[in-house]
Amino acid sequence: MGKKPEAGVSPIPASFVKAKPGATLGLRGRNLLPTLRTLALQGIKQPIHSARHALALGGQLGRVLFGDTSDQSLAEDARFQDPSWHLNPFYRRRLQAYLACQKQLNAWIDESHLTADDQARARFILAQLGDALSPSNSPLNPLAVKELFNTGGASLLKGLGHLLDDLRHNGGLPSQVSKQAFEVGRNIATTPGAVVFRNELLELIQYQPMSEKHYARPLLIVPPQINKYYIFDLSTQKSFVQYALQNGLQVFIVSWRNPNASHREWGLSNYVQAIEKALDVTRAVSGCKEVHLMGACAGGLSIAALQGYLQAKRQLHKVASATYLVSLLDSQIDSSAMLFVNEQTLEAARRRSCRKGVLEGRDMSQIFAWMRPNDLIWNYWINNYLLGKQPPAFDILYWNNDNTRLPAALHGDLLDFFQHNPLTRPGGMEVCGMPVNLEKVTVDSFSIAGINDHITPWDAVYRSTRLLGGERRFVLSNSGHIQSILNPPGNPKASYLENDKLPSDPRAWYFDTQKHEGSWWPEWLGWIQARSGEQTDTPMALGNQNHPPMEAAPGTYVHER
Repeated sequence: MGKKPEAGVSPIPASFVKAKPGATLGLRGRNLLPTLRTLALQGIKQPIHSARHALALGGQLGRVLFGDTSDQSLAEDARFQDPSWHLNPFYRRRLQAYLACQKQLNAWIDESHLTADDQARARFILAQLGDALSPSNSPLNPLAVKELFNTGGASLLKGLGHLLDDLRHNGGLPSQVSKQAFEVGRNIATTPGAVVFRNELLELIQYQPMSEKHYARPLLIVPPQINKYYIFDLSTQKSFVQYALQNGLQVFIVSWRNPNASHREWGLSNYVQAIEKALDVTRAVSGCKEVHLMGACAGGLSIAALQGYLQAKRQLHKVASATYLVSLLDSQIDSSAMLFVNEQTLEAARRRSCRKGVLEGRDMSQIFAWMRPNDLIWNYWINNYLLGKQPPAFDILYWNNDNTRLPAALHGDLLDFFQHNPLTRPGGMEVCGMPVNLEKVTVDSFSIAGINDHITPWDAVYRSTRLLGGERRFVLSNSGHIQSILNPPGNPKASYLENDKLPSDPRAWYFDTQKHEGSWWPEWLGWIQARSGEQTDTPMALGNQNHPPMEAAPGTYVHER
């Protein structure tokens, strides 16, 4: 490729997932207060600097008042696409005054004596405040005014009703999705199958075959513990499970239990042991000694830890290959949220989850929403309250709002992972008393990252791939976190980048990539089929004598609140 991705450019909105490290680390509004104090003190320490920018802002506002509004292009800002923002003198002046304030505040930060980190924190906070004070969020938004007249005032009454409902049932944030539009097992997570094993932590679902012949080695999918499994089985068109089944793969998937305070002691070692049991059941039911593993996000971390544990026990032969979807094994990432993380933040987050027994899924959701407020808050503020419309019926958003919890022990393990980055050192992490050394995990691996992923940045996923032994393949999708997983063939906008060499510098890798049009799914399919053994006639019965089918898919754990 000829050039790097531009810093800070994100042509595709951030995806809707609550797995962001900032949310897992337990950031709260009070963590922003020291930066606000720093800004206030800086204004006092540099009075001439502050006065100069105040005068500059006054001059800009004066020019706006007299109609000089020719600058500031907003061609790509979805908030201001209504023609009134550009054609109506009142709205044009209001918008340009808002933009002038934003510009001067950022200039004040850039030219201050603040350190680079303090400047980055200040920009993050002022961006939050600026987004909240956007004129598009006002009841005078031209879209809201038009809707008010078009509905004879009904939009106002409906918006107030939605606001009261969210204050009572959604923690005061606007609802992102119509929850009545979907039901697990009715119009999402509908692929036929059955639970063939259950223990305290998980259910193992085996799916009904969809091909006349199947490959010998089965696929076991491990979703993140902080989400429910059916992101892999939404609608028929988006179902990764059905795609794999239709192409001759035997598919098993883990459905995690939604823990409560009584499960506070469940840590990463407990989850690794549970996956090991699911792996052994998959081997027994399929009649094959080797199983392909696939892990997404925190599920990828879990299958890596499992393989390190199996390698230490000399049982790595159970794993045929490993697929990592947007998974961090190297936890060194650069993001605005991480700038607010320190020892006190981490210790406070650990104490809160220990006190409650769990980290609530709703808390993680709200923290993540405030990390992307225009996409995840103000967009729905306008739709639900100002326009009085129902939130959209979107299956991905329904899944994202189907909250789960993290047990305190696992939350503590994740905090340690982000704090100490243990997998980058041989023996830096112990699982079930065994040291993990990913260099000795010589299983062939296939890793997927998203170039617009703000949750697990692609360069961190790339570095994670290089921690592994065995034959490694890294693919960079042209999408975000969830879009990288839900990437079925037929999407005309889909493409991915690949480079056979894996140099130490992610940017060096990027320079020499080749672009391929379409989804990565078929490429992965060919890769895993080549490692899946012979094809034989497909038996239609599920389970076996020791593990007979129990409840039909999607099982019982997925329904727990």
